[in-house]
Amino acid sequence: MKIANAQVIQRRHATVLMCCLVLIWGCNWPVNKIVLTYISPLWFTCLRMAMGSISLLLVQAFRTEGIKLPARADLPVVFSIGLVQMAAMMALVQLGLAIVPAGRSAILSYTMPLWVVPGAILILGERLRMAKIAALMLGLTGLVVMFNPISFDWSDHKAVVANCYLLAAAALWAATIIHVRSHRWVGTPLTLAPWQMLIGLIPLLPLAWSIDSPAPHLSFSLGALALAAYTGPLITAFPLWAFVTVARTFPAVTTSLALLLVPVIGLLSSVVFLSEQLTATSVVGLLLIVSAVGTVSLADATESGGSVAG
Repeated sequence: MKIANAQVIQRRHATVLMCCLVLIWGCNWPVNKIVLTYISPLWFTCLRMAMGSISLLLVQAFRTEGIKLPARADLPVVFSIGLVQMAAMMALVQLGLAIVPAGRSAILSYTMPLWVVPGAILILGERLRMAKIAALMLGLTGLVVMFNPISFDWSDHKAVVANCYLLAAAALWAATIIHVRSHRWVGTPLTLAPWQMLIGLIPLLPLAWSIDSPAPHLSFSLGALALAAYTGPLITAFPLWAFVTVARTFPAVTTSLALLLVPVIGLLSSVVFLSEQLTATSVVGLLLIVSAVGTVSLADATESGGSVAG
C-alpha cells in the first residue's frame, strides 16, 4: 500500500512538473525571437548550456551532499542526453529556425510521437491501447492542421531542407525519451543534468565558432543581461531536470503526447507577445491537440487506477 501511495504522489509531482515544462517551453519560442536580436543562434545555444550547467552546479553546491560526479552506470544517459538532445537536437532546431518561421518550427519539432510510438512498443514493450491510439491520431492531425502543408512552398529547397532539420531534431528527441525511460538510474536527474549540459557544450562550441562566427556578437544592455540570466536557470536548467523527471515517471507515449501542448502554448504566446496572427487552421489544430492530451490523460488515470486497486 505504501508503494502504491508513493507512486501516486510521484505521478502527481510529475504532472505538476509537466504543466510547468509545457508553459515554460511554450513561452520560450517568442522569448527566443527576442534573445536572437542580441546574439546569434548557435552562440545563444552555447550560452544556454553554459549558464544552465552553472546554475545547477550552484544548486548542488549548496545541498548537503554537494556536487557529485556521474556514476559509471549513468555515463550512457549522460552522453545520450548531452550529445543527442543538448547538442545535436538543439543545433538542428536553431539551423531550422533560422529559415522556418517560429510557429512552424515549434510544430515540426514536436512531431516526436511519430518516432516515440514504435520505439516504445519495440524497445520498452509498452502497450498501445485504443485510447492512446486515438490520442496519437488526434494530436498528429492537430499538428498537420496547424502546419497547414497546403500553404507551404515545396519548391523552396532551403525551406524543405530546414524543415528536414526540424524533423530530424524531433526524431533525436524521441530517441532520448526512449533511453531515459529504459535506463536504470543510479544518480538523480538533478545530479546528472549539469554534466549532460557540459557534455553537450563541447561539440556546440566549435560548431558555433565555425558556422556563426569566431566569437559571439553580443549587444550588451540591461535587457540583454536579464534575458541571458532568464535563459540559463529558467528555460534551460529547470526544464531539463523537469523533463528527465517526467520521462522517468510516465510512459514514453504519454510524455511525448503531453508535450504536444508546447507548440500550442508557443503559438498563443507568439500571438500575445509578437502579435502573430491566429488563423482558423491554428485554432482547429489547437483544439485537436488539447483533445489528444485530455484523452491520453484519462487513459493513464484509468490504467494507474486499475493497477493501484489491484
